[in-house]
This record gives sequence, C-alpha cells and structure tokens, in this order.
Amino acid sequence: MIIPYLIGSVGISLGLFLNRNKTVNYILIWLFVFLQSAFSVYVGFHYNDTEATYFTFDALGLIMLFTATLIIIPAAIHSYIYIEESEEKTPKTRATYFGAFALLVMAVSAAFLANHIAVVWIFTEITTLSASALIYHHRNKLALEGTWKYVFICAVSITFVFIGILFLSLSLPKAAADDLSYKSLIQHHLLLNTSWLQLAFLFIFTGFTAKIGLFPMFTAGIDAKDKAPGPAAALLSSIIMCMGFVGIFRFYTVIANTPLMRWASLVVGIAAFLSIFIAAVYMIKVKNIKRMMAYSSVEHMGLVMLGLAAGGIGYYAAILHLVLHSLVKSSLFFQYNQLYRVYKNKSIYQLGNYFKYNTTGAIVLLLAFISVTAMPPSGMFVSEFMIFRSLFQSNQLALLIVVLLLLTIIIWAFAKNIFKILFIPVVDFDESNVPKISPWRSVSQFLLIGGAAYLGLNPPMIFVDLIQNSIRLLPH
Repeated sequence: MIIPYLIGSVGISLGLFLNRNKTVNYILIWLFVFLQSAFSVYVGFHYNDTEATYFTFDALGLIMLFTATLIIIPAAIHSYIYIEESEEKTPKTRATYFGAFALLVMAVSAAFLANHIAVVWIFTEITTLSASALIYHHRNKLALEGTWKYVFICAVSITFVFIGILFLSLSLPKAAADDLSYKSLIQHHLLLNTSWLQLAFLFIFTGFTAKIGLFPMFTAGIDAKDKAPGPAAALLSSIIMCMGFVGIFRFYTVIANTPLMRWASLVVGIAAFLSIFIAAVYMIKVKNIKRMMAYSSVEHMGLVMLGLAAGGIGYYAAILHLVLHSLVKSSLFFQYNQLYRVYKNKSIYQLGNYFKYNTTGAIVLLLAFISVTAMPPSGMFVSEFMIFRSLFQSNQLALLIVVLLLLTIIIWAFAKNIFKILFIPVVDFDESNVPKISPWRSVSQFLLIGGAAYLGLNPPMIFVDLIQNSIRLLPH
C-alpha cells in the first residue's frame, strides 16, 4: 500500500500543479485527503508490517501519521476557505498551494514510516521544497524574504544531516553491518565506532533542529510561519515539527544503546534549554501574533527535548507533549485566519476586543491559550508535569527551577498579549467594516483542543500502548 500511496500522492500533486480548473483542483485535493485517511487506516490495520523494504509501520510512525491526518483534514477545509476569500487568488496560486500541500503531507507521512535514515533524509528534502511554495504563496517581498531564508537554512541543515549520514557510515565497518536501517544500527550498536558516531549525532541532530524548531536552527521556522498563510503555518507548527522530532528520536534511540548515551543526552538537553531561554527572551518583546505563536512552538519543542534528555517518564511525556502541542498549535493558526479577517493586521497593537467581534473565535483563542500555557485542566498540563517530574527524578533540580522561571516569563508575556487581543478595545478601529464570521468556522479548533485535553487527561489504552512501544528500545 505504501507504493500506491506514494505514487497516488505524487500524481495528485502533479495534477494540482498543472491544472488551473477550480472544480478539478478541489476534487483532487479532497481525493488526496481521502487517500491520506485511507492510508492511515491501512497502516493501523497493518501495525508493525514492513513494506517496500524501507518502510515499517511501527508504533511511533503510527502515532505521528494519525496525528498528521487529524490535522490535515481541517487544514484542507481552512485552506479552501482561505483561498476562496483571498484577494490574491488566481488559478495559478490556488493550484500551486494545493499541489504543495499534498506533496508536503505525503513527504512527511513517508518520513514518519521510513526505517532507513537515508530515506528519511530524502523525504525531508522534499518537505523543504514543498513548504517553500506554501511560504511564498503571497508572492510579495516579505514572502520572498521568508522563503529564501527558509530554503537557505533548511538547505544547510539537510547538508548537515547528509554529512552526519556519511560519518555514520564510517562507524559501520567493525559492526559487520551493511546498511543504515535503524534496526541494523540497533542490532550492532555495541560494535559501532563511537568517535564517528559522535560526529554523526552532532551533525544529524543539528540538521533536524531546523525542522523541529529547536536551537540552533530555529530561525527558519519563525519567519516561515509568519509569512505563510494560516493553514500552511499550522502544518509547519505541527506535522513538520513532528517529522523533525522523529528524525532525531530514531537516531537518538540508537545512540542511547551505546556508551554515548549520557553525552548525547547532554547535547540534547543544552539545545533544549537554550530553546526555552530564547523563546522567553523573544516572547517578552514580540508584537506580531504569528511570531508569538511561532516562538511558543520553540518553547514547547525545548520542553519535548528536555523530556527526552531526562529519560525515564520523560520519554513518554516527550511524545505525548509533541502530539498535544501539534493539535493545539494548529488550532491557534487556524483561528488566526479569522482574526486577520477582522483586523487586516497581525500587529498586537492593532488587535483588541475580539470577544465583541467574534465571540466563538475568542473562546477558541482563550481555550488555546489555556492549553498552550499548560494550565490545568488542559491536556498539556499533564505532559508538562511529567517532563518536570522526569527532571526531578534525574536529579536536575537546578535546571528544573530555571526552566520553571523561564516558563513563568513566557506565560506572563503570552497572557499579556492574548488578554489584550480578547478584551481591550483598539484605538481608532473602524467597526463598520468588521465582517460577520460564522461560528461553524471554529468547530475544528474546538475539536482539536478538546481532543488534546482528552488525550492528556484520559488517554485510551491503545494510545498509551503505542507510546510505550515507541520508547521500549530506550534504556529506562
């Protein structure tokens, strides 16, 4: 099924790129959504199967694939609404947007399931090309700047991953292994040359930080999410970050079974802490709502990687937090489209009294704020608490205290801006042209936020088992 899925997705994407007929475009994109959904169900029924040699439907891949599918369905709906209402809408921009949309989702889904690091590298490169088309959608100077910055940084990062793969291959001779599949690397982990393995991890980890939105290459994602349309920014803040995590996590699992585990955890922990610190600094002064949400993602990816570095219950918490963040943050970017439609501005100085103009949307914004800042009873409160517990259990009390202080600063900065947007009127705002927005447009956001709360507070056993199976190869 993986080969028909890849061929079908590429075919639909090419059809979207080449076709300019509006009706055909919309038929094709919904055909892709159906294909994506059917493929996800198929993977669920063929759990742990391997197809086409290089793809294994394991627990982690299944979690990420289902998370992505849950997000792309509303993303397609909001993309349709956005394109229809866009002043820049042309047959070419519509075709390019949806063609890139389908190609991006296909590449991310394949990367989730790939069992070979070189295959992951190939599909990661495809995501850079397809994401750049979405970022450049507005076809203006700022969009061009954001696109070139994203392409340049991601090109450097993917080169780092490639160099890391070369170093990894040099660690193999004594291991008597002839491939770079994760299964083979784990089977021969004790025979790998640790010197080359160290270099490989540094380059591969650094390369994937551009996708996950972590220090040091987080800057590409900030500008990309700012310049891209809301639904595209939702994908960049969710499924792309999940792909970056998978790229790091699978190789970290190999490293964790070698004598380099403590060293690798230190590298991950330093990058995670610096990400939270940078997010706190920028959240204080940022006055662009999309950039504020983007820096919030940097903070959360820092927390995810802290859980991974701390180990123990932190492994479980890292995957749980990543899934919950993807659901909540995508809902925030979906809501951004409604916010922009009211104010025609993304400067926080020009936003305010949102409850008056779009009550349903304002409730979404408030609930998303509660969730993304991990306030009880949100689901993300549970995953963050687990991460804090893992830091405490690993005797990193000083780090825990500093992280809590940084998170307090972030919550204060986020709350100050969100409550201004919700309740404080904007000076000289012309209310005569405020459009009436249907409450139905917020339904997807309520479902995503509610789903995140449910998975955090009362996760079904199948979800818990999948996470536990994802981390079973990590030393506890």
